[in-house]
Amino acid sequence: MQIASFPLARTMARLGTESAFVTLAKAKALEAQGRHIIHLEIGEPDFDTPQHVKEAAIAALRNNRTHYTPAQGIPELRDAVADFVNRTRGTDVRRENVLVSPGGKTMIALTLMALLDPDDEIIIPDPAYPAYRSIATYVGARPVSVPLLEERGFRLDVAMLEAAITPKTKLLVINSPHNPTGGILTEDDIASIARIVRRHDMLVISDEIYNRHSYDAPFASYYGLSGMPERSILIDGFSKAWAMTGWRLAFGVMPVAIAEAVGALLLNTVSCTATFSQDAAIAALQGPDEPVRAMRDEFLRRRRILVDGLNAIPGVTCQLPGGAFYVFPNFSAIERDDIKLADYILEQGNVAVLGGSTFGPNGRGFIRMSYANSEANLREALDRIRKTVALYQHAPTVA
Repeated sequence: MQIASFPLARTMARLGTESAFVTLAKAKALEAQGRHIIHLEIGEPDFDTPQHVKEAAIAALRNNRTHYTPAQGIPELRDAVADFVNRTRGTDVRRENVLVSPGGKTMIALTLMALLDPDDEIIIPDPAYPAYRSIATYVGARPVSVPLLEERGFRLDVAMLEAAITPKTKLLVINSPHNPTGGILTEDDIASIARIVRRHDMLVISDEIYNRHSYDAPFASYYGLSGMPERSILIDGFSKAWAMTGWRLAFGVMPVAIAEAVGALLLNTVSCTATFSQDAAIAALQGPDEPVRAMRDEFLRRRRILVDGLNAIPGVTCQLPGGAFYVFPNFSAIERDDIKLADYILEQGNVAVLGGSTFGPNGRGFIRMSYANSEANLREALDRIRKTVALYQHAPTVA
């Protein structure tokens, strides 16, 4: 029987994707052919979820914590999040400011949907996590890029930020520590950005999901240090710090009026977040911190392995990232078309990496690599990349 073809909504043409999962699918297909692929493309800690967190979820299941909850999250978790944020950011938020969602993308998407009208402008660093731009364009808003420059350590330039502001600017997105570059904002950066935000009457979404992965200086929270919770929205969660990517758990902290709007969208889209997962999240926030610190210390050691190894490859330069678990080396002296080069490294070198321009035009010539992998795999990946790049440079059919 022939199935009728129906046109999709025009908005679907504006919806982007996330290249990490596209590349992951390609790499998995090669693995199915018997190839040994080293995965540096996906932003996922290679550690197990801490045991006390898993035990809390198991206990919740045994106690039949498997039914609907309030869309905003269970009160106990919202209180635990408020306490955690107040302790770590020096703020004074309450349960009413907190929402829980199945994953950070959900919180980002619904927050943007609640705030942006068609033709509103949203300032997004470039390069940046793709979900910001994708959802903004989906709702008809206009993303405005502010380049993050390698020579500034990929920190937001406040002069460029102010130059990008127009009467239509409604939102600014900040992500520190930053995906994909690993750049971090300093306290001085935050103070300067906050002055601009006050002057132009803007809202800020501060994505601080990598806050436990700051290496060379204490984490500087825009949400905590700006002194403007009334015009700031915090995005955070459990995926990165507690190695809980598959649990799909995040939270947002925002002014009550915005929280009520985002809560209505949660109710109308996902209904609620799994109850037993929320019980596990409480255990993560209130339990021992040693597993989180151990993961951070291991990432710190791996960071140096990857940075030193990349800088030893002729034609490649790599800054030492201040946070997250990514490096963003510059391959432009070898090939400006980073997507083409990333595909070649996967196909010929059996290492999955991401072209920098998939995070925005200013990422052209760069490649993102995650050091959330074992030391042995990182060293093997460096050896493969070095050989593959040399092959690429001497292959006239591809170079």
